[in-house]
Amino acid sequence: MKVYKGNQILGQLEKRKGGYYFLKIMEGVVNQFKNGKHTRLICTVDQTLAFSCGLNHFGDGNFFIILSTKKVKDLGKSVGDSIAFELRQDPNPLGVDLPEVLTILLEQDERLKQKFESLTPGKKRSLVHAVSRIKDIDKQVEKASALLNNGVKLRNKPIL
Repeated sequence: MKVYKGNQILGQLEKRKGGYYFLKIMEGVVNQFKNGKHTRLICTVDQTLAFSCGLNHFGDGNFFIILSTKKVKDLGKSVGDSIAFELRQDPNPLGVDLPEVLTILLEQDERLKQKFESLTPGKKRSLVHAVSRIKDIDKQVEKASALLNNGVKLRNKPIL
């Protein structure tokens, strides 16, 4: 499996662009991965923090990975600090684990499974996150079924 190692200064986008902390990933590095800019990655920072992530367009042909404020604080870092990181392709192309409720629902209902499989990876992730936020199992089933049956919108965008 291809592993890219890098070291750079932690940056932060302008507030009008979200103010996210980020690691800039050059286009040449991204192109080394099988799916290019559509590759889901595991990013390991300072050999201590590993997380699944995707790539965002930087606007100059390059890309960036967002580091949450919590991750930056957990690392004890701030803007301008040096960060060592490793990138490898995530073996899970979806980048998230399906909740048990959703897995069982898809195993039991072929029509819902077909609808789920027809979604883009990003829309599948959005559905997984929407269902995972709910603690009550019955409500998880209701939410997953409603989203797949009715094409209910996630973040004001239809998933079907």
